[in-house]
Amino acid sequence: MKKKIVIAVTGASGSVYAKLLLQQLQKLQSQLAEVAIVMSANAKQVWQLELGEDSYKQLPFKFYDKNDFMAPFASGSARFDTMVIIPCSMGTLGRIAGGISDDLVTRAADVILKERRRLILVARDMPFNLIHIRNMQTVTEAGGIICPAVPSFYSKPTTVEEVAMTVVNRVIDLIGLEHESYRWSEEE
Repeated sequence: MKKKIVIAVTGASGSVYAKLLLQQLQKLQSQLAEVAIVMSANAKQVWQLELGEDSYKQLPFKFYDKNDFMAPFASGSARFDTMVIIPCSMGTLGRIAGGISDDLVTRAADVILKERRRLILVARDMPFNLIHIRNMQTVTEAGGIICPAVPSFYSKPTTVEEVAMTVVNRVIDLIGLEHESYRWSEEE
């Protein structure tokens, strides 16, 4: 069964993670029924600052305004399977943990949690303070998955993109999509 996925991009540093995930989802479209994207204004500014471009505008996915509460995934009846917030700011995490649905990102996250579907938050901040940790605990206890943007180095990445892909590959695994990536202890 093909998956319906919401991708939210917040204004936290780490636009490379969102870019690489969206590029990979393009390659995996045969496994996807729909990909919907919500980007905050800050996310667009950070993308431009960090990556020096706006390639997100060329993606073949449907974009929704962060205040569009008529978006299909603002309701559980739309039956989206998974939501990924990448990168996820601590402010967004806190609003989700507090049940504050003040924009489409937090409303969609609330819907995903209430419907017992998969919510993946790629937290991009450090160090964590106790409030962050408690918010992560709350979201985890509600059924969400906290996937900090912490790369691995087993695959011996040599570029920034290769380092970031170690995180993106884990996210794709968590979504439940089939793809090729480095696997620990597998022969090359």
